[in-house]
Amino acid sequence: MPLLSIETNTPLPANSGRLTATLSSATAEWLGKPEAYVMVRLQHNPDMRFGGTTEPLAYCELKSIGLPESRTAELSQALCERLEELLAIPRERVYIEFADAPRKLWGWNSGTF
Repeated sequence: MPLLSIETNTPLPANSGRLTATLSSATAEWLGKPEAYVMVRLQHNPDMRFGGTTEPLAYCELKSIGLPESRTAELSQALCERLEELLAIPRERVYIEFADAPRKLWGWNSGTF
């Protein structure tokens, strides 16, 4: 049920599977959810611009059933640290949209949660 979506203008490494695996396990840990339900979407978009420049940047969405609003600052810090570590994207060049998805509005396996 957790979805971490990252769109960046930074070229992705050839072994981006290792990167998505790292982000998947981190997302499960951050949210206390089983990794079996975590989805990570990583997309390169060279046409992105932030603050008037094309320096490395990322737009992220972190969605989950029961995403705690009280922990968004902590989650922002954790995700920004990972993006800086893994893709060399400065923290001040990252936007993150957080969303708590109601169970009845999150579909899976021909039904909803």
